[in-house]
Amino acid sequence: MAEQNTAAVRKRAQIAKANRTMFLWIAVSSAVVGAAVVVAYFLVQTLLYNEELITEKNKTVQVLERNLEVIPDLEAQIRAIDTNTDLALARASDEDRAIQVILDALPSDANSLALGASLQSKLLSGVEGLRLDSLQVDPVIGVETLPDGSVVDASGSGDGSSFAITFQFTVSGTPTALQQVLNRLERSIRMIDIENLRIETQANSQVMTVNARAFYEPAKSLMLMDKVVPR
Repeated sequence: MAEQNTAAVRKRAQIAKANRTMFLWIAVSSAVVGAAVVVAYFLVQTLLYNEELITEKNKTVQVLERNLEVIPDLEAQIRAIDTNTDLALARASDEDRAIQVILDALPSDANSLALGASLQSKLLSGVEGLRLDSLQVDPVIGVETLPDGSVVDASGSGDGSSFAITFQFTVSGTPTALQQVLNRLERSIRMIDIENLRIETQANSQVMTVNARAFYEPAKSLMLMDKVVPR
């Protein structure tokens, strides 16, 4: 009887030991499987992120390659412009390249003082029988000096009319002199749009009042930027 009890106790001990061993193996296996799942998820996320990075880099490379492809055409166009005799004759200085005339025709900033000086010293002077009675060039509101003396940096909407400098002048003289002024405005390398023109006869001369505007085009900025790709 005692031997049977001893055998039963031994079997229960073996069963308990087997249960503990099985539980330990199951716990270890679960931990390994869980770790494998986490590592696999991390690897998949990293793979997808790297694919997105490669896609963005390829886009940048394609843009740079397209820019490089058009460089020869741009150089050819600039060389053609430099050989333009009409532009060469319109240069302000013999040292300037012909393409500088195009840059001068559409300045990159709203310099109303320079426009006023150009009108007074070049377009409205040196005409026989002409007298300059008044000249007013309006500062560009929001870009140049405001009436209160403050300066606010603001960009136009880019529709063409926003980047304009308005001016008014009054000249008096003979009809031939007034016609010569209009011809000068027409041949000027600056883009000048006459909005209103009025001619009156006073005493022995004619008086012409002109309201017009000249244009400028803000310079374009080209820069390389870093783009952060979120995970």
